[in-house]
Amino acid sequence: MKATKLRKLWETAFYALCAAAIVLPLLVLGVLLWRVGADSWSRLSWEFISRFPSRKAELAGIFPAVVGSIYLIFLTAVVALPLGVGAAIYLEEYAKRGRVSSMIEINIANLAGVPSIIYGLLGLGVFVRTLALGRSLIAGALTMALLVLPMIVMVTRESLRTVPGTLREAAWGLGATRLQTIVQVILPRAYPGILTGAILSVSRAIGETAPLVVIGALTYMTFLPDGIDAPFTVLPIQIYNWVSRPQEAFALNAAAGIAVLLMTMLALNFAAICLRNRLQD
Repeated sequence: MKATKLRKLWETAFYALCAAAIVLPLLVLGVLLWRVGADSWSRLSWEFISRFPSRKAELAGIFPAVVGSIYLIFLTAVVALPLGVGAAIYLEEYAKRGRVSSMIEINIANLAGVPSIIYGLLGLGVFVRTLALGRSLIAGALTMALLVLPMIVMVTRESLRTVPGTLREAAWGLGATRLQTIVQVILPRAYPGILTGAILSVSRAIGETAPLVVIGALTYMTFLPDGIDAPFTVLPIQIYNWVSRPQEAFALNAAAGIAVLLMTMLALNFAAICLRNRLQD
């Protein structure tokens, strides 16, 4: 009798904990969205997006930060996607199972959990100083590529594993080479998962601030980057600059910048879900 009551008590506590784990994040997200929306409503406009920063909060805009974010994410994708997908294909389709491959898998999983500021320190030491790229757009893109690379490798490998082994064997039985099997059989089936993982990885890079602060992204920029070796700023850096100021008007600008950043990330996540569903049908 006591055991039954104790079991029911544990079950009730477990269900309550599960409900709290679901409700609390949604509640926090709702409060965050409401607060950001309420604070940013007076600032959100096309003029705010198309203006350059100003020392007067009412005239300040985020245009250089938006352009810098677009450039940075494009360059990051150009560097990280071929390397990540290629590494995943090699590890999954070519590498022999053994101690070395197991060690590589463990290290990739560990790298995915490394704090982003560590990648900023690595980018500062390797790209900014050793390779003498300076505090440039390409240095920031290479740093962010290192950040998202482990996630791209892991997602791509999981997508490749979902392809049934019988398809590989059938292609080999028909005389296809390993490369032909990968290009014509495996990648088309794994493409939805790879694309979804790539978009989600890139969307994470959009919101990162710590690595770019470390490598020296500008906090106040009144011009647009004119090349990959030019200085740059991004939306998170611009928001960080406004939040650090004591004036209330700049806090409203920061809320508007956060709203733009959130809408961009939600749009990318929505696009990833839609593309996955469309390509899987």
